[in-house]
Amino acid sequence: MTSAVPTAVPEERTESRPLTMCGPDFPFGYDAYLEHPAGLGAVPPEAHGTEVAVIGGGLSGLVTAYELMKMGLRPVVYEADRLGGRLRTERFDGHPDDVVAEMGAMRFPPSSTSLFHYIDRAGLGTVPFPNPLAPSTPSTVVDLKGEAHYARTTDDLPEVYQEVARAWNTTLEEGARHSEMQRAIRERDTDAMKSIWNEMVERLDNQTFYGFLCDSPAFSSFRHREIFGQVGFGTGGWDTDFPNSILEILRVTYTGADDDHLSIVGGSDRLPQWLWEHAPDKLVHWEQGTTLSSLHGGAPRPGVTALRRTAAPGDPAGNVTVTDADGSIRTYRAAVFTAQSWMLLSKIACDEALLPIDHWTAIERTHYMESSKLFVPVDRPFWRDTDPATGRDAMSMTLTDRMTRGTYLLEGEGEGPAAICLSYTWCDDSLKWLPLPAKERMEVMLNSLAQVYPDVDIRAHITGDPVTVSWEAEPYFMGAFKANLPGHYRYQRRLFTHFKQDRLDPRHRGLFLAGDDISWTAGWAEGAVQTALNAVWGVMNHFGGATDPANPGPGDVFDRIAPVELPED
Repeated sequence: MTSAVPTAVPEERTESRPLTMCGPDFPFGYDAYLEHPAGLGAVPPEAHGTEVAVIGGGLSGLVTAYELMKMGLRPVVYEADRLGGRLRTERFDGHPDDVVAEMGAMRFPPSSTSLFHYIDRAGLGTVPFPNPLAPSTPSTVVDLKGEAHYARTTDDLPEVYQEVARAWNTTLEEGARHSEMQRAIRERDTDAMKSIWNEMVERLDNQTFYGFLCDSPAFSSFRHREIFGQVGFGTGGWDTDFPNSILEILRVTYTGADDDHLSIVGGSDRLPQWLWEHAPDKLVHWEQGTTLSSLHGGAPRPGVTALRRTAAPGDPAGNVTVTDADGSIRTYRAAVFTAQSWMLLSKIACDEALLPIDHWTAIERTHYMESSKLFVPVDRPFWRDTDPATGRDAMSMTLTDRMTRGTYLLEGEGEGPAAICLSYTWCDDSLKWLPLPAKERMEVMLNSLAQVYPDVDIRAHITGDPVTVSWEAEPYFMGAFKANLPGHYRYQRRLFTHFKQDRLDPRHRGLFLAGDDISWTAGWAEGAVQTALNAVWGVMNHFGGATDPANPGPGDVFDRIAPVELPED
């Protein structure tokens, strides 16, 4: 009998095994669970065709709906905006299909093994994303305090940057047992992961990212901490994360979430489109060729405006009654809420009986990161032109302490049209852009980049209007993603473990939380997939279903690998 719970493998095999984002809080092998021929489980035949509300048509909602449909249930998807959520791709009129602006998720680490299960099933192509100093990035410019450094590899940067890199590696090893944890994740050694991580949670839950750096002798220099904040590791500067819990950062570094990023050719929104339109090979109850789109007549239900509990004869859990923007009222035996959780506090009128009071508290305490981007289409990848005086690329992927912070050069196919993400910023840096419309933002960005590249006329290559987003201003998102502050571990544990409802009062059962806010790895699409699979297990269990003994699900092994509980007193 095999198990979906990660187990240790012989030492000689570990180097070939990838890092995965299964853990460290809940070290369940979601990828193995998905790939197992026994499938995710089944509901009793009498439940076939039963409607289940899925509120939110982002990645988490669509994975939930897709897998519930395969089990023979009838998901009813509600979406207030557009399918895909933060897998939002904008396209430029008159430009090739591979020249896109990724307004939300744009880079995906291979350690997102559950996400790549669906990307691979959909047959979507991927290419390396041009992060700073990545092997596929032609060149990088680091511009701090008016001084620019050109580099093709880390070794090309001044010695102070090497010192910062060594300080970060030392801090991770001495303060977080980093190599030990990565070895445990590669080996899928559940006991080792939990032993290391439980110690970290108990010791570091009250610590900020910045405080963690300050406590390290390797980062005794303020100058080193300042450079690290502006240049960071992997994707660039991380000073906007300095106030957040160090546990959030360790989840990223342990699992390789910031390494070897890939982008989806033609746009990340192709994945939610596939989930909506694809007819699975293995379907229960439904005839072959059934898709989520066909079950919905081609379009989801509109956004939800009210949620309340209603009585169900003989069922102490009650039902979930949903009112949508068209005024339609429908009642369900089970529902999955995958939208931004603050919606339950503001835009949706809610019955407090939907959740236990401590879960409402956790939702209220959820902390979100702001984020802004602006893209422009250009005629060609002119940044590859060689400066005859220096032999350098005309322009490079750019990290700077100026307003733009991060500038990414995104090539299409061959020498044809391309795109530039002129600026990608978070938190306070994002709020600086908030009052400005797209064209004003572009002007500020071009002026800022002109200080770094005085001999490059970027404007002369722009072939269309800019597109921009500030996620904090999006009415159905109110932020880019969740990021826990120190002391928030207990809140996050309540939300993540909500799918396991046997310990809840019966009146609070039947509504399941999923999505980015609920995940331990918020800000990464992998977390949306994992929490969707948790919710699928919860709905299946709620209807009296079960997994195959050969492929236990996340709820079946919960008691063994549940996130550590910290004392409440």
